[in-house]
Amino acid sequence: MAGRGLVEPQDTIPNTRIYTINEQGDLIFAKEPLHFYEPSMRGLDCGLSFGKALIEQIPDSISVLVIPTAVGGSSITQWLNDSEHRNVKLLSNFKEKVALGRRFGEIKGILWHQGESDAKLDDVPQHQSRLSQLFQTFRNISGNEKIPILMGELGSYSSNDLWLQINTQIKSYVSTDPYAELINTSDLKEKGDKVHFNSEAQRHMGERFASEFIKMQY
Repeated sequence: MAGRGLVEPQDTIPNTRIYTINEQGDLIFAKEPLHFYEPSMRGLDCGLSFGKALIEQIPDSISVLVIPTAVGGSSITQWLNDSEHRNVKLLSNFKEKVALGRRFGEIKGILWHQGESDAKLDDVPQHQSRLSQLFQTFRNISGNEKIPILMGELGSYSSNDLWLQINTQIKSYVSTDPYAELINTSDLKEKGDKVHFNSEAQRHMGERFASEFIKMQY
């Protein structure tokens, strides 16, 4: 998810085992904000906290590369159709980043946190089937039919009942996919706009993604 949390000093301290990429595709040490597709809206996401939690549980000889591909406000249909959203062709960009990742190592997992843009009366009933179609496409691109996909719930703080229905659709999908796991966010707080998670929530989310990823690996 392209986060909107407040980036604080603790989020800008790099670790020599956690990498990301810059806008030119160069490998750099990771610090927040990781996403660069929307310069005027860049904020704290959960990528660095995921990396920090992960390296505590894997051998010292292994480094982590977190590659951002999220573009805020995009819908699943836009991804499936490889639509251009905020000057980014979504699926084409994903393919490019997978190819880039393979230059440096092995693609080990996908973190997915999306759904607000699909919280519409006509779209909610189709959310699970669209997730299935998109994730099959992701796995085809990655060349691994069993690649783990970890999914975060939408925030429970929203007054929009359709968000709850999206979460139900996500849970239903996870129950059908042995290589997908759900990240609970029901206790995490928003930043004051009833839409985006705050900084503390983003850090907790990254830790939860890491914890579930480790469980799936071992």
